[in-house]
Amino acid sequence: MERMTASLLDRQTLREAVDWAIVTRRSVRAFLPTPVPTREIEAILETASHSASGMNMQPWRVHVVTGAAKNELCAAIAAVDDDPARAAELTEPYDYYPRHWVTPYLERRRKVGWDLYGLLGIEKGDKARMHLQHGRNYRFFDAPVGLFFTVDRQLQEGSLIDYGMFLQSVMVAARARHLHTCPQAAFLKFHREIARHLQIPDGQMLVCGMSLGHANESSIENTLATEREPVSSFTTFHEHPKEATT
Repeated sequence: MERMTASLLDRQTLREAVDWAIVTRRSVRAFLPTPVPTREIEAILETASHSASGMNMQPWRVHVVTGAAKNELCAAIAAVDDDPARAAELTEPYDYYPRHWVTPYLERRRKVGWDLYGLLGIEKGDKARMHLQHGRNYRFFDAPVGLFFTVDRQLQEGSLIDYGMFLQSVMVAARARHLHTCPQAAFLKFHREIARHLQIPDGQMLVCGMSLGHANESSIENTLATEREPVSSFTTFHEHPKEATT
């Protein structure tokens, strides 16, 4: 893809297009079976490859699963997930979430979970339906394309910061093509099963998975709208130096 310049669009159109792609990105949990052409997947990843990374290390590695390969892997993961004994032995390659939840993160986590379950009519304590709903992660919510992202185990935390920028670019580039995504840390505990099926080398660590496709806008779960904090709640503007106190 040739590098594009801002001169192709006027500034307002360009700003609105970028803002639209970012603001309309959401975690979609029900997809249509409509195929996504390989050239579209490649275009999204090529665009995302221009994401910033420290010393231009470009730490990302991507595994794309579709068709029979995706179905076979999904079935293997589901078999483990549905076996309590095997599922209890699973470990994650790194701690994505905090080991001890504190305010305000605990409240935000609970709200998004119960808002989703409320839409689906899943009552608190209904472990069977919760398990079934969570298990939809492992079918990529019926999306035709699944993505797995890995990173060299020798790299440090800074490369995960770079990876976050790459993942955001993937999702924004997908929106530019009127596609949707769902980034999924839920796959982490199945990293060994995923590595075995996709022949991922031991030196690569799973960062997360992602669903990619066309959203099923008729599904109730896709009406979930997560709240965002106002800029004033997380931003401090420092206009003048403060006097030091003794």
